[in-house]
Amino acid sequence: MIELEIQALSERREGLLIEVGRMAVANGFTLQRQRLIQDPHGILLTIVVRGPPRKKRALEAALLAYDRIISFEVAPFVEGEQRPHFAASRTPLDYVPTPLPEPEPVAAAALVETPKSAPTPAAATVAFDEIEPARLTVAPSPAPLAASPPEPAARHQAEPEFGFILPEPTRAPPAAPPVAEAPFVEVVPLEPDQAAVDKVLSKLGTEYPQIMPRLLALDSSVPEAARESSLRLAGQRIGRWVFERDHAQIGKLDLDHAIEQIGAPALRALVEIEQEGNQLHVRHSPLCAEDGHSGCSFFGGFLEGLLGPAIASSNTSIFPVCCRSYGADECVLAISD
Repeated sequence: MIELEIQALSERREGLLIEVGRMAVANGFTLQRQRLIQDPHGILLTIVVRGPPRKKRALEAALLAYDRIISFEVAPFVEGEQRPHFAASRTPLDYVPTPLPEPEPVAAAALVETPKSAPTPAAATVAFDEIEPARLTVAPSPAPLAASPPEPAARHQAEPEFGFILPEPTRAPPAAPPVAEAPFVEVVPLEPDQAAVDKVLSKLGTEYPQIMPRLLALDSSVPEAARESSLRLAGQRIGRWVFERDHAQIGKLDLDHAIEQIGAPALRALVEIEQEGNQLHVRHSPLCAEDGHSGCSFFGGFLEGLLGPAIASSNTSIFPVCCRSYGADECVLAISD
C-alpha cells in the first residue's frame, strides 16, 4: 500500500470533498485526512489517501477527467513533511523603487536684439557725356538720403528659469498577509478511557436514543489523544447493544440489505442522515466541530458494533470519506466488504 497526497484547485466548495472522496474510494483508495482552504485563487483541496500502487494512474486519470478541478498534483505522502499547496497565493515582494535624481535647472538664454546699422551715404557719381566727348561734365550728386533713425534696442529682460516638478516617490503598498495553511497536526493516539465510556453507558437503557448530551460530555472530558478512541469504543458498545435488543433474531445479510434494513434506520434515530448506496451522509453532526475536531469515530464504531454481527462477510470496513470538521458540507461514511 502507498499513501498519496492530492492537492487540487477548484472554483466551488460545495460538495467538492464528497465527490473527490467518492472518486478515491471508487479507485480502491481510502481517505486518511482532508482539508479545504479558501484562497484568492479558489478552493484549495488537500487529501491524503491510501491504496494499492497499481491504482495510482487510474486515480490520476479520474481526477484529470473531473471538470470541477482546475488543476491538481499527486505526490507521495511523507509523514511529518508539510508541503505547501502548489496553488496557494504567494506573498508579494516588498519592492520600493529608487527615486530618480532631480535634474539641474537650465538657465534660459537672454535674448538681445542687435540694432541695425545706418545706411552709408551715396557717393557722387561722375558721368562722361558720350555725345560730346571733348567736354567733361560732372553730374551733381543726388542729395543724401536721410538716415532712418535706429530702432531702439530691445531691453534685456531675463526670462524666468524653468524647473522640473517631479512627483514624490511613492512606496509600494504593504504586502498582503500570506495565506497560512493549517498544518497537519499528528496526535499520538492513546487507549480509550474505559471509566469515561462506562459512565456514558450507565443509563443507556433509559436514555437511548437521546444520548448526544452524554457523548458531548465524553468528547470534552477525556484527553485529546484519547478522544477518538473513546468515542469509537462508546459507539461499538452502543451499536452492539442496539443489535442485540432489536435485530438479534435476523440472520446473516449481505452488505446492501444490512445497511438498508439495520444501519440506516438505527443511525437515523441518532442524527439526520441520508443513504446513497453504501454511503451514509450525516448532516449537521453535533460531534464534528470546526478545525479538525471530528467525532466521526463514534459513528464508525456504532456501525461496526451494529452491522458486524449481521453481515455475512467478515471483511467489512467502515471509514469516513469526509467530515464537516475539515470543511465538508456533511460527514460521509462509506461501508464496503
